[in-house]
Amino acid sequence: MMNTKTKLLTALSLILLTVFLATSLINYAVTREAVRDELLYSSLPLTGKNIYSEIHSELMRPLLVSSTMANDAFLKQWAMQDEEDMASLAKYLQEINEKYDFLTTFFVSAKTDNYYYQKGLHKKINPRNPHDIWYFAFTRSKKEYRLEVDTNEAKNNVLTIFVNFRVEDSDGKLLGVAGVGVNMDHAASKLIEARKEFFRMAYLVDQDGLIQVHPNKSLIEKEYITDRDGIKNVAENILTTREDGSNFEYDHNGKHYLLATRYIPEFEWHLIVVQDEDEALDAARSNFVRTLSIGFASSLLILFLCVLAVNHFQGQLEYMAKTDPLTGAANRRELKHRFELSTYAASRYKGVFSIIVIDLDRFKAINDKFGHLEGDRFLKTVAEVISATIRPTDLLARWGGDEFIILMDGSADDASTLDNRIRSALISSRETPISFSSGITEFKANDNILSMTQRADEAMYKAKARGGDCAVTI
Repeated sequence: MMNTKTKLLTALSLILLTVFLATSLINYAVTREAVRDELLYSSLPLTGKNIYSEIHSELMRPLLVSSTMANDAFLKQWAMQDEEDMASLAKYLQEINEKYDFLTTFFVSAKTDNYYYQKGLHKKINPRNPHDIWYFAFTRSKKEYRLEVDTNEAKNNVLTIFVNFRVEDSDGKLLGVAGVGVNMDHAASKLIEARKEFFRMAYLVDQDGLIQVHPNKSLIEKEYITDRDGIKNVAENILTTREDGSNFEYDHNGKHYLLATRYIPEFEWHLIVVQDEDEALDAARSNFVRTLSIGFASSLLILFLCVLAVNHFQGQLEYMAKTDPLTGAANRRELKHRFELSTYAASRYKGVFSIIVIDLDRFKAINDKFGHLEGDRFLKTVAEVISATIRPTDLLARWGGDEFIILMDGSADDASTLDNRIRSALISSRETPISFSSGITEFKANDNILSMTQRADEAMYKAKARGGDCAVTI
């Protein structure tokens, strides 16, 4: 079996690699003709998706932390208690700052206009201070949160992405604004990596087109794409799109640029990825090498999935080999295997186990009255109810017809208790109660499966002779 599987996977590997190499060579020959469409509809959007994932991951953590701060009972309680214990707030902010390695962690009180950060009181904000306008604009906006790019006064004016979150009491009254600050370099580094890896410029703008994150820091919070030559011709379309991804083209200084955009609703920013078409043509050979690498990785993934599929269906076959196809209970083969394990455990560890033979009362009448399909459904219901009642370590097997066997750890008294639970469960499972006769026996020295089932059968027939719907233990 293993030899056949190895041959199959080897052949599949050779086919995949051969076909991929041939396809890649053909694709490389026609790349120069197809590069524009490939960039617009595949490569650029894929780059945008990768960068989007990186930026989204980078900024979602501070957003979630800020949300947690805004809903933190300690922070709300502290703000409502006249802000007396400044040390406890500073400690709270410091712990969050150190845990997540943020540039800063802050809380601005709506009551006192005090700006606190991880080292204590930073300042008192003032609506006349241009550096504090963000707070008053944000609180007036009634938005739950907002990202703001600004210099960080508490950190030597380092350019920072602030995540601001409203803090409100239970009545919706504003208590202040809490949040964290992330070093702009962290976000910009993702864009710089994109430039190095894909030879494409990527940056983020807000809904007004103002550049928020860019590898060139001198452009941040200073330039609008609506004013930049070339791109300003498509800027309005970029800023109004809310689709998963859109493509545009523009000319600047004699060069043709291809552009892909992606809207990030959580931040209300647009991700822009730009490619110089001429550079893309020069990079065709590098793309071919990358395509080979990706294809090789994809081939490995396909082979891995094939191995999983083969193992899955092999497992299915093994399941079918030990399971009754109608009821889903174990079959005689599996019962025999489990019985041998139980016998070994009982002899080695001085344990005890029992079996219960269950025979449904008046099952033939159900078949005669409603037909065999209804009889099959009846058996499935019985098996489902019993399976849900027994312990995970117990085994339910179909012995034949309407007869089931339960193999369980424990004494005959334990088996009798389980029998009563099953009887109650079956009674409540249908409008017409299901009754059964059962025989119970406990493992004895030198017992085998034949001797135990014969004793249990004998006990079950005694229960039948008493009118059914009862159990007899031998």
